[in-house]
Amino acid sequence: MSGPFLSRVSLRRDLSTRVVAGLIDKSLNNERELVAHSLLWTLFGDDPERKRDFLWLETEPRHYLILSEREAVDRHNLFNIETKLFQLSVKKGDYLNFSLRANATIARKLPEQKRGVRHDIVMNALYKIPKEERSLKRDILTQKVGCEWLAHQGELSGFELSEDFFVTSTSVLSLARKYKKPAIFGVMEMRGTLKVTDPEKLLNKVRSGFGRARAFGCGLMLIKPA
Repeated sequence: MSGPFLSRVSLRRDLSTRVVAGLIDKSLNNERELVAHSLLWTLFGDDPERKRDFLWLETEPRHYLILSEREAVDRHNLFNIETKLFQLSVKKGDYLNFSLRANATIARKLPEQKRGVRHDIVMNALYKIPKEERSLKRDILTQKVGCEWLAHQGELSGFELSEDFFVTSTSVLSLARKYKKPAIFGVMEMRGTLKVTDPEKLLNKVRSGFGRARAFGCGLMLIKPA
């Protein structure tokens, strides 16, 4: 059977998985994504050369939604899994409610650089404002740049944003790296309504994901009829 597939996945609560569950529960917030990333990879890691072809989102502690091109296979008997084909019939002009956890970035290129360096969109906007004004303007800027970023994504991906868009929260994800400084990602939780302008482009983008840090629980847009 060919995908994509949408799976609800949760860690089993029996004795054999209690240690793994405890590892997640006791992890610092910045470690949860690393632990979950490693665990969820076991569902798709049938080949050492395999590239990631799934997106995931933690909906509550130890519970995940996964959108994948292949069906999840629990080779270690760690999870409860409910899988179905991802089928959403949409047409041009339809309105969909959405939620999205995204690492939204912008490339900023300096004259001496050949390639642009990725920056968090909020920090990039704050950089242009005097330091003494940043705390007062941060919330307004977050809503503004979040809306602009996703509206631009929509221009490329077959949808338009409605006026009810809002960023519900922001956070920082710091992931440890061996022999390097931690990788730091700004994360936005977004909600709203979109209007479909090109169904094929939209569904292709939902399958590939939005923004960066998609290996660590970002980028999966959840959509349903408005």
